Amino acid sequence: MKAIMVMFDSLNRHMLPPYGADWTHAPNFARLAERSVTFDNAYAGSLPCMPARRELHTGRYNFLHRSWGPLEPFDDSTPEILKQNRIYTHLASDHPHYWEDGGSTYHGRYNTWEFSRGQEGDPWKGHVADPDIPESPKGMRGEGWRQDWVNRQYMATEDRHPQTLTFDAGLEFIRTNKDADRWFVQIETFDPHEPFFTHQRYKDLYPHEYDGPHFDWPDYKRVTESDDQVAHARYEYAALLSMCDRSLGRVLDAMDEHGLWDDTLLIVNTDHGFLLGEKGWWAKWVQPWFNELVHLPLFVWDPRHPAAAGERRGSLVQTIDIAPTLLDWFGVERPADMQGKPLPVADDTPVREAGLFGAHGGHVNVTDGRYVYMRAPVSADNAPLYEHTLMPTHMRGRFTPAELADAELAAPFGFTKGVPTLRTRARTFLNPYFQGTLLFDLETDPEQLAPIVDDAVELRMASLLVEQLRANEAPPSQYERLGLPQGGPVTDKHLLVGAQRERAEEFARPLPRPEDYPAGRFSLRTPVKALIADAVAVEVLRRHLPGFLDSEFLQFLAGTSLIDVAGISGGQIPAAALRAVAEELATL
Repeated sequence: MKAIMVMFDSLNRHMLPPYGADWTHAPNFARLAERSVTFDNAYAGSLPCMPARRELHTGRYNFLHRSWGPLEPFDDSTPEILKQNRIYTHLASDHPHYWEDGGSTYHGRYNTWEFSRGQEGDPWKGHVADPDIPESPKGMRGEGWRQDWVNRQYMATEDRHPQTLTFDAGLEFIRTNKDADRWFVQIETFDPHEPFFTHQRYKDLYPHEYDGPHFDWPDYKRVTESDDQVAHARYEYAALLSMCDRSLGRVLDAMDEHGLWDDTLLIVNTDHGFLLGEKGWWAKWVQPWFNELVHLPLFVWDPRHPAAAGERRGSLVQTIDIAPTLLDWFGVERPADMQGKPLPVADDTPVREAGLFGAHGGHVNVTDGRYVYMRAPVSADNAPLYEHTLMPTHMRGRFTPAELADAELAAPFGFTKGVPTLRTRARTFLNPYFQGTLLFDLETDPEQLAPIVDDAVELRMASLLVEQLRANEAPPSQYERLGLPQGGPVTDKHLLVGAQRERAEEFARPLPRPEDYPAGRFSLRTPVKALIADAVAVEVLRRHLPGFLDSEFLQFLAGTSLIDVAGISGGQIPAAALRAVAEELATL
């Protein structure tokens, strides 16, 4: 028995032919759907990248207790469990976050691993002199932006692209071990995650008129670019998706060539999607976790159920179900702490009534497959919120002494195997309070454009949410942050959709384009640091945006234009305040 998992990052369900897309070139995804079971109601759980991978290993949600971070000492890792049961495990990847402080404990759980360098500003090639960087509407230009342009010089041809090298490595493992038994290989590419860097043969699949600046890496913010720039970025993503499709086809070819369909489980999945202008947003994280981001593509071929090939499943499944599916395939007992269930490949037997999803410190969301309920905090400070960890690292750094100064040992959770955790106050870059609590009916509003107010539905969904919180041993702070009861029933007094309706409507209003505002010597396109440096302009900011100059935003975004900072802020800078700033700046 063998297993292959092909994992993409930021793969959009709604842009794949098996899910209704009619303009993207992805014939191998269509070919895959003919040979496998396609899941129509697959959802993410913990978000984004490394939290999702922690779920892949552990088969349980983690975002209620922890932000982005490594596997913890008490975590059950499915690749490691397989290894302990004499099933050989191998990872081939170009995902750069495995190399960082916040992802450093994942790859060591496999027997062997291979990494291909160079994705998304990976600190790979050392150039002291700055590279040539073309004009671009991108506002956030940190070290990763510069480094990416260094790295691209080493990817001039497709055979040197990290995605290609990753699939080369995975296919080499398959060829080498095709006649062996009891192995699992995870072929995981960072694509089609931004930047949407690919080669001309894929761009040629999407001819279009465009004479604007280079644009294949949107910022995480509201759309403020022109319509032709938005369309161009979508085509750049589509080109990279088509490259992913070709790589997938290489795996399907290998399964054909080596006769692996008879004894090899195949899972094709992703961690989340990516907004490409839908609802006026780029990317993820700064807005609520809309379905474009969390309603995922998922395909599974299980040789034990050949009659299921080409069928679809409507059961609600999630990322936490992949680990138990792998253990079930190899006949390995699931750990008691694993919450997921084997995916229902043979038939459409339901595995859960409701699914939980979200990011630490953001909305806590629940869906039953028809309704999506996004619960925001009850107060503007988004508190109390804590990290529970024994691995105090962030994505690209360690917790600082200041963060750890008030740390204390917290009582063990059931899943920590009797081990206490270090509890520290969490800091969040963004705040879902300003976005409000939202309720969507996917049956009448599949694009989530018109949130509803329905007390009866909210009461049922909030009750499902509380059931999930209790089943997952959510810390007491989460109930307090969300205004939900730790014990007893949810009642009408706990409902928030109606109470936060005005705030949600304000957040949903799109920001006007910069050209719609008056401009003079200073404008909304002026970098914030330049506004702060001017004695008069800085007072305009203080008057119309109280507290803005004290915000942690400025630690990261001072070089960004004010309009883009507003787009990144997740609703914390209202459109009316922006207009007032623009009008007064124009008079200076």
